[in-house]
Amino acid sequence: MAGLEARDGLLGVVGAGTMGAGIAQVAAGARWHVVLVDARPGAAEAAVGRVAAALARLVEKGRLIPAQRDERLSRLRPARGLGELAPAALVIEAIHEDLSAKRAVVAELGALLSDPAVIATNTSSLSVTAIAAAARLPARALGIHFFNPAPLMEVVEVVPALQTEPGVVQECVELLRAWGKDPVVVRDTPGFLVNRVARPFYGEALRLVEEGLATPEEVDAAMKTEAGFRMGPFELMDLIGNDVNFAVTESIFRGTGFDRRYLPSALQQRHVEAGYLGRKCGRGFYTYPPGPVAPVRVDPERARWIARRVLALLINEAAEALRTRLALADDIERAMTGASHYPKGLLHWADELGASEVVVTLEELFGTYGDMRYRPSPLLSSMARKGTKFFPADVPGAREGARAARPAARTAKP
Repeated sequence: MAGLEARDGLLGVVGAGTMGAGIAQVAAGARWHVVLVDARPGAAEAAVGRVAAALARLVEKGRLIPAQRDERLSRLRPARGLGELAPAALVIEAIHEDLSAKRAVVAELGALLSDPAVIATNTSSLSVTAIAAAARLPARALGIHFFNPAPLMEVVEVVPALQTEPGVVQECVELLRAWGKDPVVVRDTPGFLVNRVARPFYGEALRLVEEGLATPEEVDAAMKTEAGFRMGPFELMDLIGNDVNFAVTESIFRGTGFDRRYLPSALQQRHVEAGYLGRKCGRGFYTYPPGPVAPVRVDPERARWIARRVLALLINEAAEALRTRLALADDIERAMTGASHYPKGLLHWADELGASEVVVTLEELFGTYGDMRYRPSPLLSSMARKGTKFFPADVPGAREGARAARPAARTAKP
């Protein structure tokens, strides 16, 4: 479709919150014209103002010149209603996470847009297939899930609905690359790829504290010192918001038929009920702004227990994502390092440790608890028996050669 290939195409963004404004900023920077719509009076105008402020900061930092800022701003405009989006080649819906509301927007857009136009939802947790079903042409609807903040995060999940034409997926992948993003195609399953694979990082950390085996401070210190993560699980939950993090876990738990791998934490639920949501309200697992605190020291051996346990669950989840064809191996690695800033890809981490080492840890936990959340992935168990690796040819140049068979992709910065 020529519309998605043009540098001066027209993008409609429905929902002028933080994410909608960020997406608008990205598209304007890639020489697309953007029309912002929001049902709340003045919200679209306010979003344009926030983009203007963000671009002004880039000028102050020397990353843009004033002429570039002005050119990008000239491509943004607020609109009074969806009717102004009729000429758009692509419309991205970025309203609140409510299935009925999203379906209503998509249905209205379907009646307005021309047949070649593409409708995308930025949902992070809802069924893309259910949303696409409301469109007049479901074959031209799909999910395009940006991560916050959209202008900075390179990885974008492209989620075909069951009805989406393959050609539409490829058009959107190529468009996102032209916008400077690193698209990863994933199946339409609860939590998609990044949010789903990341669940044990939070869930197992919470379980350690619930059982009195460690404090939040000790878990965070262990994951940073022993595993190399930038932030510990409790620091990150406070940054995301415990309410948001808990809601995502609940959504994935329900969507997977109450699979115990995604069992929500009673400890986190109590924090939400108490209003201890994290940084945004001054208190979560920690208090904000933090006062002078002595560095937490954890016995190195104990820290390796902690880190080994959480990491085994993460690797197991990545292996299951590959086994169930949620995404390709290289895409799983890029997504988790690019969107979640993991210190290395989980499948490569498994190769370094050895699949047998990870399986032994999981089997020890299963033997202790008898809980199916610790069942090893059949793929990981098979690899442990055979002594195989996820990337057996992972020598200099091997990954580049394998990637050459697919369209080139920009590697996400860790």
